[in-house]
Amino acid sequence: MVVLSTVTTNAVDETIQNVTKSSNYFVRWWNSIDWTEIIAQVMTKSIHILFILILFMVIRRIIKFFLKRAFSTRSKRQTFSINRRNTIYKMVDNAVSYALSFFLIYTLLSIVGIPVSTLLAGAGIAGIAIGLGAQSFISDIVNGFFILLENQFDVGDSVTIGEFSGSIVSIGLRSTQLKGFDGTHHFLPNHTIDAISNNSRNDMRALIELTLYPDSDFEKIKSIIEEKNNQLVTEYPEIVRGPNYVGPTNLGNGLVTYSTVFYTLNGQQFRIRDTFSAEYLAALKEANIELPKHGILNAK
Repeated sequence: MVVLSTVTTNAVDETIQNVTKSSNYFVRWWNSIDWTEIIAQVMTKSIHILFILILFMVIRRIIKFFLKRAFSTRSKRQTFSINRRNTIYKMVDNAVSYALSFFLIYTLLSIVGIPVSTLLAGAGIAGIAIGLGAQSFISDIVNGFFILLENQFDVGDSVTIGEFSGSIVSIGLRSTQLKGFDGTHHFLPNHTIDAISNNSRNDMRALIELTLYPDSDFEKIKSIIEEKNNQLVTEYPEIVRGPNYVGPTNLGNGLVTYSTVFYTLNGQQFRIRDTFSAEYLAALKEANIELPKHGILNAK
């Protein structure tokens, strides 16, 4: 029993000594850390980062101010439309933002102590893979500049691009934003834009087709429509040409159409069409002109 007790005591003492020695290593390591230097470096770098962020924000605001002023002054001196000025402004503004963001990230990494030059050198090893992945990005930028250079469309234009129709909201270096007539916001990469139908460059047609019976009194109908046009056309300066009358035209199904055509300022064709359509229908109803129950009115 005495021998066993002695062995146990020696094991416990040895364990205590090992723990104490390990603790001493940790304490020596902990005490060897120059916490004053570390805290000083953290505070210094934090101040530098805060200063750089504030500096870049100030530079961004100054550049934006001078950009707005320059574009405003240039548009007054030259025949720039508001839409085209906004388009060019957004493109330049995006380019400046990308450039400032790159330099900001580079500066912050340098302050933190990350070797940016080494990272850039290492990036060259993966350059081929990155280049292949960046092909679409470069195509977006190139196509974006050609869209701007050729004045294919401006911010605010009503366009059809592929299967999407709507109004141009923004033209960026990478993508064009299109707001559909139903409110859907589409983001189209510039390299996917090929066939473009711009509905905002010329006067637009407002076509109103009245569907009638073949035995209708067309002279009376024409007289009613002409009288209504004489009353209304002068109230709508957005009508640039018209009205022109076409018909009656046989539809081949026992009905005929009588059409009225206006040309309006861009974007106003739908308002003119709807307004005059309602007026025509009310006047014909008041004159007891019988209209077919199906296909009463086609308006385009």
